[in-house]
Amino acid sequence: MTAWKNFFATRAGIISVGAVIGILAPLLQKLGNPGNMGICVACFDRDIAGGVGLHRGAVVQYIRPEIIGFVLGALLAAYVFKEYRPRAGSAPIVRFILGFFAMIGALVFLGCPWRALFRLAGGDGNAIFGLLGLVAGVWIGTLFFKNGCNLGRNQTTYDSVGWLLPLVMLGFLILMFIFPQIPDKEQSGILFYSVKGPGSQHAPLFISLGIGLVMGVICQRSRFCTMGAIRDLLLFRQIHLLAGVMALLVAAFITNLVLSQFKPGFENQPVAHTMELWNFGGMVLAGLAFALAGGCPGRQLFMAGEGDGDAAVFVLGMIVGAAFAHNFLLASSPKGVGEYGIAATIIGLIVCLGIGFTMRSKN
Repeated sequence: MTAWKNFFATRAGIISVGAVIGILAPLLQKLGNPGNMGICVACFDRDIAGGVGLHRGAVVQYIRPEIIGFVLGALLAAYVFKEYRPRAGSAPIVRFILGFFAMIGALVFLGCPWRALFRLAGGDGNAIFGLLGLVAGVWIGTLFFKNGCNLGRNQTTYDSVGWLLPLVMLGFLILMFIFPQIPDKEQSGILFYSVKGPGSQHAPLFISLGIGLVMGVICQRSRFCTMGAIRDLLLFRQIHLLAGVMALLVAAFITNLVLSQFKPGFENQPVAHTMELWNFGGMVLAGLAFALAGGCPGRQLFMAGEGDGDAAVFVLGMIVGAAFAHNFLLASSPKGVGEYGIAATIIGLIVCLGIGFTMRSKN
């Protein structure tokens, strides 16, 4: 047990985790998940919001088992390795708002940091602008950190607080068994299922759940985080997390080549648009929100699984943000940015900058 615990803290450990993610995500695409979207935390949270009826986007409604697996896998790992630490109380409303606007930015770009990497590994050149925007957003966040910005300390709390989001995810899984998908039907009981579009494209449930559980375990152990990789490089010149991110990109690229899923270009890429300014701008917003909140969307799920109630609030903010994005015409599509997506991105940047400027320690 100790050997495994120590391994994930090493350079070889984080590289191995990145490589595993980089192989499994394209395999999920091959098994049915949307193109260049073997795993996308933002898109999958968006699909969950649709699956429980929080938005009316009929093409993006499906409770994604991978997200459930992320949280439950992290919970399992935290208990096995005695790292379950229930804590909360660090500016929860601020974290909710950051999660909300992180989702708006991600859906303007059409992907989270993970999907930006998978899009690039699949040949989508538009992802370059998203990744540059992510770096810019995290860089702005590091400037705030250097000037004393923080959201305050969390506190140890009851075990049940840390269990709440895992129980919500377990509840979603149970609902999928009670109300399974019916072929060519948009609704099964209280759940909604897309019959066309990205929401209708998914790998078999148990395979998706199993891969999600594996990723939840290894990412909890290794502290894998795309935002953290950029932050650590900019602030501390450390490349430990970045080595894992690069391993993900290389492994995904090679896997896509093997599976004949690499299709280079900018036009007609799956679930992507070519409005490059807003591919960049959406991820500036998302990157800044991730930086201020202390983790990319995947890392927030893993922290929530190990008992972090503040991370759970961020996740709920993302799910609500996804509902707003599709109900209020903010989210992009292959045709381009949503009708009000640009305005929402600008508002989100103003809000996040306001948080950065005003939540600074006087010391």
